[in-house]
Amino acid sequence: MTAAVAHDRIVELTELLLRDTRVTQEQIEEARIMVAESGGRLDRILVSLGHVTNDEVLNAFSQIFGLKIRPQIPADAVDDELAGKIPITFAKDHLILPINQDEAGAVRVAICNPLDTDPLDDLRLLFPGSEVRLELANQRTILGAINEVYDRGGGATDAFAEEAFDDLDSLADELSHEPQDLLEAAEDSPIIKLVNSMLQHAVKERTSDIHIEPFESEIRVRFRIDDVLYEPMKPLPRALMASIVSRIKIMGGLNIAEKRLPQDGRIRLKIAGRDYDVRLSTIPIAHGERVVMRLLPRTQDLLNLERIGFNEMQLTIMERLITRPNGIVLVTGPTGSGKTTTLYGALSRINATDKNIITIEDPVEIQLSGVGQIEVNPKIGLTFANGLRSILRQDPNVILVGEIRDLETAEIAIQASLTGHLVFSTLHTNDAASAITRLVDMGVEPFLVASSLVAVLAQRLVRVLCADCRVPYPATAEELVDIGAEKTHVGIDLYRAEGCAQCNYTGYRGRVGIFELMLVDDELRAHVSGNIDAKTIKQVTINKGMHTLRTDGARKVLDGITSVAEILRATEEEAVIEQI
Repeated sequence: MTAAVAHDRIVELTELLLRDTRVTQEQIEEARIMVAESGGRLDRILVSLGHVTNDEVLNAFSQIFGLKIRPQIPADAVDDELAGKIPITFAKDHLILPINQDEAGAVRVAICNPLDTDPLDDLRLLFPGSEVRLELANQRTILGAINEVYDRGGGATDAFAEEAFDDLDSLADELSHEPQDLLEAAEDSPIIKLVNSMLQHAVKERTSDIHIEPFESEIRVRFRIDDVLYEPMKPLPRALMASIVSRIKIMGGLNIAEKRLPQDGRIRLKIAGRDYDVRLSTIPIAHGERVVMRLLPRTQDLLNLERIGFNEMQLTIMERLITRPNGIVLVTGPTGSGKTTTLYGALSRINATDKNIITIEDPVEIQLSGVGQIEVNPKIGLTFANGLRSILRQDPNVILVGEIRDLETAEIAIQASLTGHLVFSTLHTNDAASAITRLVDMGVEPFLVASSLVAVLAQRLVRVLCADCRVPYPATAEELVDIGAEKTHVGIDLYRAEGCAQCNYTGYRGRVGIFELMLVDDELRAHVSGNIDAKTIKQVTINKGMHTLRTDGARKVLDGITSVAEILRATEEEAVIEQI
C-alpha cells in the first residue's frame, strides 16, 4: 500500500468515525498531533485516549475494505500447521493469525488493522502460491485465539527449541572458556532462547516440575508429567551448565556468585497468555548445581473441588465443613498428593468480603486474591508457631496453617479452633485415622484432639486414563476384590491404559484425587479421648460408612476415569496395613 493510498484510507477512517461515533473533530486533531510528535497509528491513539472503541474502529475498517468481521475465533477452527509457520511473537506483535485454508486453497487470515501491510507481505512470502484472504477480528479475539492455539502445541515452541539447540551447539566451546555475562545478554541470545523454550515446552506438556541435572559430560533435562519423569529433549553440552544456571538464577533473583550453598527463589512468568509462579531450587552436587523448577499456574480454574475429584456426596459434606464457625479440618497425605490444592479449593469457595482469611505457609504456593498470606522465615524467627500467634491478633475468621510440624504449632492451632476460629492444616500421614494418633504422639492431650478436630481428609492423586486410547475389557472378580468393589460388577467394562501420541504413549493424561473423609462425631470423640490406636479408629469409621482411599478409587475405576493398576499403585500401603 503506497503512502498516498494509506493517507486516503486514514481520511476515510476519520470521516466514518466522525459520522458513526461520538468522536469530535477536536479529538481527532489532538490524536493527529500525537502521531506527528511521537509516531504511532491514528486509530490506536484514538482508542488509547478513550475517544473510540476497538469495535468502532473495526466496523469502520470493514466498510472501507469490504472485509467481514469475525466475532470469535474458536481454537479448534485454527489449522496448527498454518499457525506453526509464524512465531508467536510475530503473531502477537502484529495481531495476526492464519486460520485455515478454504476449498479454493486460499489462506484465511484474521487481522486487526488492514492498514498494517508489512506483516501481510511477510505472510504472502510464507504461503507462496496461495491467496491470502483477510478477515477482521478485534484485538481481544485475536490475542485469545493466539494464546489458545500456541499453548496447545503448534509450531512456535518446537521452532524456538530447534533454533536454540542449533545456536548452542556452535557456541559450546566458546562458552566453556569464557562464560557469558547474562545480565548484559540480548533477548535473542541462545541461552535465553533455550531457557524460554524449555519453559514453553514444559507448559505445553502440562509439566509440574523441570529437573536440570549436570553430569560429567552432559546435562540431562527431565519433565515430571502426571507424577512420572520423562526426558523430553536430547542431552545438552556440559559446558553450558554454568550459563543456564546463571540465567535461571537471574530470573529468580538468586545470587549467581554463590555456588556452594542451596538457594530457593521464585519466578513469575507469563507463557501463552497465562500467568505462572515458578518455585526455584538449586543445590550443589558433584558436577555443578542441580536445578528444579516447579510450575504453578496462577489460575482459579484449578481451585475447583469438583475438578479435583470430589463426588456429590463428598462435596456436600465438605461444603458443610468449610462453612463451620470453628474447629480443625486436617488434610493428610504424602508430599505431592494435592493437599495444598484441596485446601485452597476450600478457601476459594468461602473467600468473601465478610470473612477474614489468613494463611501461614512454607512457602506460599498459590496466590489467592483477598486472602492474607504469610510465608514462614525461620532465619528471622518467623516460624509457624510465632506466625500463628500473631495471626490470632488479626481478628481472623479462617486460618490456614501450611503444616502442623510440632507440638507448639499443634497446641496453638487447637486453642485457635476452641476460641471460635475455623482452622485448616495438613499432616503427613498415610490415612485419616493416623492423623489423630500423630497429634497424640506429638504430645497433644487426647481430649484436646477430640474436642477440636471435626474432620480429617486423606487423599492421593491418581492418573486419569487418556480418553483417546483407553481400552475397554470385562472386569474380573479378582480385580474387583483387589480394589474393594462389589463382585456384582463382574463382566462390566473397565478400562486399561494403552498409549497414543496424545498422552506421550503413557496411556494417562492428567490426574484426579481419591479421598478418605473421616468425620469426627461424638462416638469417635469418646474413642479418641480413650487414646485408642489408629487401626481401631479406622475400623470404627468404616463401620459408620466411611469410604477408604481404595474404595473411593474403585468408584473412579468403575466410572472409567482411571485403571485398576493405578488404584493399586496409589493405595499400596493401605493393603499392607490391612494385612498386619
